[in-house]
Amino acid sequence: MKALLISILAAVILLHACRKDSFITAPDARVTITADTLKYDTVFTSSGSVTRFFKIVNENNQKLRLSSVKIMGGATSPFKMNVDGLATQHATNIDIEANDSIYVFVQVNINPATPNLPFVVRDSIQVSYNGNDRLVQLEAWGQNAHFLRNKEVLADETWTNDLPYVILGYLRVNQGRKLTIEKGCRIYIHADAPIIIDGSLQVNGLKDTADRVTFSGDRLDEPYRSYPASWPGIFFTATSRDNVINFAFIRNSYQAIVSLDPSPNANPKVVLNECLIDNAYDAGIIGSNSSIKARNCLVTNCGKNVVLLGGNYDFNHCTVASYSNMYILHRDPVLSIRNEDINDVVRNLDVVFRNSILWGANGTPDSEVVVTRSANTGGNLFLVNFSNNLWKVQSPPAAITTNVSNINPSDPLFDTIDVSRQIYDFRLKPGPPPSPAIDKGINTGLVFDLEGKPRNVGPPDLGCFEKQP
Repeated sequence: MKALLISILAAVILLHACRKDSFITAPDARVTITADTLKYDTVFTSSGSVTRFFKIVNENNQKLRLSSVKIMGGATSPFKMNVDGLATQHATNIDIEANDSIYVFVQVNINPATPNLPFVVRDSIQVSYNGNDRLVQLEAWGQNAHFLRNKEVLADETWTNDLPYVILGYLRVNQGRKLTIEKGCRIYIHADAPIIIDGSLQVNGLKDTADRVTFSGDRLDEPYRSYPASWPGIFFTATSRDNVINFAFIRNSYQAIVSLDPSPNANPKVVLNECLIDNAYDAGIIGSNSSIKARNCLVTNCGKNVVLLGGNYDFNHCTVASYSNMYILHRDPVLSIRNEDINDVVRNLDVVFRNSILWGANGTPDSEVVVTRSANTGGNLFLVNFSNNLWKVQSPPAAITTNVSNINPSDPLFDTIDVSRQIYDFRLKPGPPPSPAIDKGINTGLVFDLEGKPRNVGPPDLGCFEKQP
């Protein structure tokens, strides 16, 4: 009997030992990877090297064989790794004992003075076992910049143009606070990072190209640098007030400017002076029961260039134009106006467009200006005035209150439009034949155009550009 018990005990021990020495091959093997992303949130001032790590834990009572652990970027990746003591870009057949783990150390080497680096350098590590592929994302700073993740402006703050600014997560200017952005600043925003203004935004760009303030996505490599919807946009909320944007270039967003609800004071909620808004996937400017004043602005090649939904709006010497291209089909009018907000509530509406060009081509809209008036205004104000504009409409919308000296439907004869080569120059051709928009405006006191060049002392040109002698 004693011999039998010893035999059984030996068999159990042997079976258990064999089980530990065997490999688990089931796809549902319990494996923990202790990080899904390694972030190297270090601002380098010279060539830098930073190391992070994660563990791969085998939680099973049998051995686990990792068929592969590799950096997806290969030999050209700035990331290097060490898998269980082996420095490699691609490790294969790594065994992890039962209820044990291995370390994966990952180092990044970056020279932030390299100008062709993106601001955020990314790669990933693929861990493969039992038919499963799992990724650990890698993210590091590239060029020298101010990197701001989930940035809250809690006191009045001023940004200068010493280095670019890269926004990740979001940027929020809190209620009662003001963010001032000085001339020449370059703001690069990640794909999921909205700019939310509960307080005030003051942008102090100037006319020279180097002095304009630029807002764009943080992917600078081709072809991503030209993609629309590269970042969410700038959103002015109900509490926001006294926002002034001068000489800014806002490009490649989803919705470039969104202004919601009236200003808390008598000033327009958003003032846009000499701004370029381009290649927004959904819309360039959206106002909902709000107030916007714009002069010498160029809004081009957006899904819906300008959408005004109740509120108070004044546009003077603006060019709003769209052409179907490889990124966005021109399917919506360049200007849509109605007296209902985004929640379909009827609101007061007071809109003025003067000395502007409202044009679209190579698309489907028959009329580039659509004005819709609710059947039941409920006694709300409804004033929509167009004077001295060049617009493309089949006939002036019936809901317009005033339609004076508008030119329709003459091609504005922009200087150069070459969709295939992505060349868009919205200056006016001097001729022959000359653009029909030349000398067709009325004097409203503006003495310069989008480029800061002087306007005629006589009748000015329509749109944001003045033909120079």
